Amino acid sequence: MDDSRLSISAAQLHARLGVARAPVVVDVRRAVEFGADAAMLIGAIRRVPHGVECWRDTLDESVPVVVYCSHGGDVSQNVAVALREAGIDASYLDGGIAAWIAHGLPTRNKLVATAKWVTREHPKIDRIACPWLVRRFVDPAAEFLYVPTVEVFETAKRVGATAFDIPGAQPFSHVGEACTFDAFIDVFGIADPALQALAQIVRGADTGCHQLTPQSAGLLAISLGLSAIHMRDDQAMLESGMLVYDALYAWCNVAREERHGWVPR
Repeated sequence: MDDSRLSISAAQLHARLGVARAPVVVDVRRAVEFGADAAMLIGAIRRVPHGVECWRDTLDESVPVVVYCSHGGDVSQNVAVALREAGIDASYLDGGIAAWIAHGLPTRNKLVATAKWVTREHPKIDRIACPWLVRRFVDPAAEFLYVPTVEVFETAKRVGATAFDIPGAQPFSHVGEACTFDAFIDVFGIADPALQALAQIVRGADTGCHQLTPQSAGLLAISLGLSAIHMRDDQAMLESGMLVYDALYAWCNVAREERHGWVPR
């Protein structure tokens, strides 16, 4: 099967990632090829290419899906067809992960993250930025819990979650001048210049070093304002904050050169 109508190019897919409306990306490489490679596409989840009927029901039919294999051949093409026959808007990555890497597009390591994460209540910057990073680049279905500081590690143990952004939660906490957002990027090996630019903004806002970027002071102001609006609902704060980081990432990725130069008469 070779139907270009079902394919999406590496550049087209990259332009759609990192925001709420991103497609679900599924790595369907055969076990040998998957095991021999240290990298995955950012945001990808892993599923086996055979037995699609065993896992397709876990996908949200309202969200487009892009599957990829090593070179965009029969493996991913056949999975895309099977998903479409099940009513899912699916396509395959033209050229597979080989084309993605050839274009120098961002990847991450294959570290498997826990499905649940827990941190201190009343989040402001790091504790919103890190969940955004995980959901957009590591695990779209990740769940985040906010609890009183003294309950973080007990909760993590009780529900099988990973603690973050609290002393003792290494590697997912501050290290030197770097904030927890930096730690997440390092641990998951995410190679993305736009994300590195965003990390500077987050670091400046979270550590009070507003001289790092012109945007850091603005991010702090927006974060404090959202916190005041959602002071009794940390999950609402998280959902509102996700849009802020979607916008900042889009700016870092494609809009940094755009200028707003209108001058009234």
